[in-house]
This record gives sequence, C-alpha cells and structure tokens, in this order.
Amino acid sequence: MMLRRTNPSTHRLLRFPLFTGRHFSTAKPTVIKTGNGSWEVVVGIECHAQIASQQKLFSTSPLRFAETPNSHVSAFDAAFPGCLPVINKKCVELAVKTGLALKGRIHLRSFFDRKHYFYSDLPAGFQITQQFLPLVVEGKLKLELPTHSKEVSIHHIRLEQDSGKSLHESHPLYSYVDLNRAGAALMEIVSNPDMRSSEEAGCYVRTLQSLLRHLGTCDGNMDEGSLRCDVNVSVMKEGSKQFGTRCEIKNLNSIRYLEKAIDYEAKRQIQLLERGEKVSQETRGYNASNSTTFRLRSKEEDVDYRYFPEPDLPPLVIESGWVESIQKALGELPNAMFERFCQEYQLSRNDAAILIDTPGASEYFEKVLELSGSSPKKVFNWISVEVFRYCNEQKLSLDSPPVSTEQVASILKLIDSNVISGKIGKSVICMMFQGDKRMANEIIKEQKMEMLTDDSELESICLKVVQAHPNEVAQVKAGKERKMAHLVGQVMKQTHGKAKPDLVNKIIMKCIQNTSSPSSK
Repeated sequence: MMLRRTNPSTHRLLRFPLFTGRHFSTAKPTVIKTGNGSWEVVVGIECHAQIASQQKLFSTSPLRFAETPNSHVSAFDAAFPGCLPVINKKCVELAVKTGLALKGRIHLRSFFDRKHYFYSDLPAGFQITQQFLPLVVEGKLKLELPTHSKEVSIHHIRLEQDSGKSLHESHPLYSYVDLNRAGAALMEIVSNPDMRSSEEAGCYVRTLQSLLRHLGTCDGNMDEGSLRCDVNVSVMKEGSKQFGTRCEIKNLNSIRYLEKAIDYEAKRQIQLLERGEKVSQETRGYNASNSTTFRLRSKEEDVDYRYFPEPDLPPLVIESGWVESIQKALGELPNAMFERFCQEYQLSRNDAAILIDTPGASEYFEKVLELSGSSPKKVFNWISVEVFRYCNEQKLSLDSPPVSTEQVASILKLIDSNVISGKIGKSVICMMFQGDKRMANEIIKEQKMEMLTDDSELESICLKVVQAHPNEVAQVKAGKERKMAHLVGQVMKQTHGKAKPDLVNKIIMKCIQNTSSPSSK
C-alpha cells in the first residue's frame, strides 16, 4: 500500500454518484393489501461496521470496549490543532478483504473527504469519510430465506472514522462525552434498495453479520455498537416502477428492532398516502418500548454537509498484487460453505444455516465429525442441543470453547460403539462443561457408567419390572403399544440409563409373551 499526493483539483473531478438509476429486484415482492389497494415495501440498508483492528483509523490509540471513559484518546482523536492523520494499513486491509468477500470492485485509487456537521461527540466538527470515490463499489450478497433465495447488490463500502459517544443518562441536566470510540475505523456498507420486506432486511443483516465474523473484519456485536444499521424505507403501489419518498430510521442496534421498525414505518407511510397526505423525506428514530418510529429532523442533503477533499490526506493508492494476495487468503466463504454442508453432509438448509451463522460452530462441527466418525446429523444434534445449551447457560463462545472437539468426539465414539447410552453421554458432557478435562472413556471408567453387558442381569431386571406392572402388561397385550415405553422407562431408571433401549424392548416383549395374562388364570 502506498500513499501519494496529487493535485487537489484533480481530486474534485472524480465523483462516484450515489444510486445511479433504479435497481429493481427480480424476486416476487411482499405485498401489503389494504382496503384501498396493494402496496410494495422498498428497503435499503446502511450498515456501519467497526473494523476489528487494535488501533484507530488515523491514530495509534487502542480500541477496547467498556473501558474507562476518555482513557484511549490521542491528541488527533480530540482534534487538537496541528495534529495530522496517519492511515492505519490494517484497517485498509480488512476493508479490502470485506469488499472482496462481497464480490465488490476494489478501487486501487480512492480519496478521503471531510463531511461537516456539528455534534458534541465530534470534536473536529467534521468526519473524514470517502464521499466521492470510495474504496469498494458494486458488490453483492446472497440471502437464503425459508421460501426463496435472493441476491442483494451492494452499492459501496466507504472507509470512515467513527464519532465519540454521548451519554445522556448519567445526569438529569448534563450530557457527558466519551471519546474512546472517536476515530475508530468504520466500514459504511450500503446496499441498493433491493429488499422488499422486513424479513428480507433481517436476513440481509444476519447474513452480513455472519460474513463479517467469518472474515474476522468486524465482531458484529450489535449490542456493543460494533454493527449499527440505518434503514431507508419507502412504499409504492404494487407493480409500480417509481419509488416513493423514503424515510431513514437511524441507529438500529438489533435485528428484531430493525424488522419491527420497517413494518411500522411501511404501515405509517401507507396510511398517510391513503389519506391523501404526502410522506416527508426525514430522519426518524425507533422507540423500542412501543415499536414505533418518531421524527428526529428533516433529511439533510449532500450540500448541507459541505463536502470537500481532505487536505491532510493524500489519495489512497493500493497495489493490485496486494489485493490479489488478500483474495487468495480468503478461503471458503459462508455461502459456499452453506451449499457444501447441504450437499456433502446432507444437512437441512436450516441446520446448515445454524452452523454457519453461529460464530465458531462450523469449524467445531467439522472437527468433531472428523474425529468421531459419526453421522453428520448426529454430530449436528449434539452440538446444536447439548453444546449450545451449556454455552448459552455459561455465556461462552465456540470461538474459544471450554470443551474441546476431542472430548465431544470421544463421547460420540462410545455411543456409536454401544459402550454408553445417549443419556449417559449427556451426563458426561455435563461433567466436561463443569470443568472435567478428561476424555469420555476415562470419565465413564472411573464413574462405572458403562452399559450393562451381562444379559442375565438385564433379563432379571426386565422380568421384575414386568411382574411389578401387570396393568401395563395387559394393555400392551391388548395392543396399546404406547404402554411399552413406560415399561422400558422403568428398566432404564433401575439401570441408571446403562441398558440399551432397543435390547430392553426385546427382552420385555419376550417376558410378556412368556407371562400368562391375568384373565387366563
């Protein structure tokens, strides 16, 4: 990567226009029907993803979440006079990586601009962004929904700096400003208005979030503000080619809230239009307590921000060879992995999506599958039920799991070889999540949890259960097979889950056949 200065007047001639022409989706849109007609919803999304770098975009200040306010602020972050920005190469690399994964076109030469606006947590009074010639353009992201697949086009990815954070709840009269986040590197990922429902919008954010986490370019934690969304919503008559007036809903930090905000806003705009009123182009907020949107201000135009080239930064020039090396290192991406899981492992689309959308789960799954030799479906069930359950309870992640893939594989090996039952396996994995680092065979040997191998002992237990439950036996003989489960359950209870259920079933049936019914005595 090289930084070069050119004539600023040349910079002014390079313009990358926003939303040139209308981009219409070919997927069948969701239609909202009212007493006065049918309407289509049009949605575009701007996602601000904080780049997972150790330092900020233009300074060496460290980036950490939930630190003491104003403890990681350089002179440049606080906009002291005379401080100059120095680009963080790692941030550029991760933005290029994201652009390539989204099949975007990388500009080998891009520029930075100043976007002017006043807010208390923006010390310089302007934001450094890439308004006219961004780093990445023309990407796409494939969505997998329950009823259909869809491709959403990405208009651009800009590199820009984040603002600080205003804290309004700490004092009844004053607002406090924390500049720890000021200057953090953001990717502004802007889609075209291709989505036609809140469901598609929610799927878009989930898919993008999963991709960013897979790439390691953003942690995607919406609750921490690492991924924030602004949604543009408009409505138009069914079949129309003319978009309606859009409203932007700012700073949505939850996919559930995003979907609810879109649904409410679409209905609000339809009601206005059906009353003969106009929709005003404006910026709105979302009230989570009653699931409504509310007006913040009229929508600013580009001229209001007084954009001009950033005089303290030369054009950003990157070499094609460097971009190619990043492309080669990408590896398998989530969409390709999704298709492979469905075809190679015969997993359902829902099962494959769960593994890919959960951080660390796909790698964990494939490692357990390789080590255990068990069936893909059985491995998935154990991970999605048992492993996920304990991780959720203990607030753990599969990126750094407390129970290794070797340990889970050791349980499945013993179950598949009929050494232990599934019930005992669940007891073993519980011990592992409580801190036992041993393999399953060591645990069951010490705890004497092996399956019963003495047939005569098992037959004796089954016979006693049959003799102790004459009513259930009579009902089984009368054809009520569901009562058989009760008898099997009694045997499993007495053997502490150490018997094989299918073998128990056979022995009980044999005992019943050898037992005279009460009416024949």
